[in-house]
Amino acid sequence: MQPSSFTRPKRSRLSIETQQAISGYLFLIPWLAGLGLFVLFPLGFSLYMSFQKVRFTGAGMKFEFKGWENYSYAFLSDNTFVAALVGMMKNTLLVIPIIVLFSLFVALLLNLKFRGRMAFRAVFFLPVIFSTGQVLSEIFNQKAGSLDMLNKYDIAGFISANVPTFWADPILTVLNLFVVILWYSGVQILLYLAGLQTIGASVYEASLIDGATPWEMLWKITLPALTPFILLNVIYTIVDMFTVPLLNPVLNMIVTNMTTANLGYGYASAQGWIYFTAVFVLLLAVLGLSRKFVHYSGER
Repeated sequence: MQPSSFTRPKRSRLSIETQQAISGYLFLIPWLAGLGLFVLFPLGFSLYMSFQKVRFTGAGMKFEFKGWENYSYAFLSDNTFVAALVGMMKNTLLVIPIIVLFSLFVALLLNLKFRGRMAFRAVFFLPVIFSTGQVLSEIFNQKAGSLDMLNKYDIAGFISANVPTFWADPILTVLNLFVVILWYSGVQILLYLAGLQTIGASVYEASLIDGATPWEMLWKITLPALTPFILLNVIYTIVDMFTVPLLNPVLNMIVTNMTTANLGYGYASAQGWIYFTAVFVLLLAVLGLSRKFVHYSGER
């Protein structure tokens, strides 16, 4: 009896899940290479330089180990850096709620059904496209970023006379840049609109049948469903506000110190890591507090 000509195909030694994982990692290789070359390596090198005194000579860069000297100089000797860091933190803590609440209000309005709402959505997102450094510089030069009523009704004088100086200065700074600050709400509005689309219409229909008012639906349905997007916008706004050079004296100070003869790259790197640590701690605090307020759809 002759053996059958039919032979079973050899099974692959790799499972389907493993093959899919390998395909995914192959697609990730360009991103991982970019992450290592353009993010992780510069971060590690800047951390190394923060403990050094960096000098440029004819033979290249020379490093002299200084330990924690750059960090101690930032806190104990450089009074301008500490003052700028504290002022930046205060200004940002005032700006974040304004942007998050304003973008939420605008998103709720743009989510309503009316003629031309797509055009209005485009109008609110245009500042994200045009808010380049040169455009913002022109706005500052023309003093178009502040509110006219501050001078018309002497609101600045009232705040200075009735609010402690510790908070009066950042409040006036925010009001003087109020129009510019609202420019940075375009991305947040889009994120809120995306979040509003995840709420099913049947939920609102069922609540209407039960006799709920629009105000009750806002507080009982809309806002709880948007809490993950509120957290996302808070984190995005923190990162965005802390990385805007024109509104950030700390970043400008770091760039200036890079070319200062007696300070240089070593001290500028130490300042950068102090600044990064402050922002990172703030993000951790936000994430820690969010556990009590953020509700996800899969939770019970």
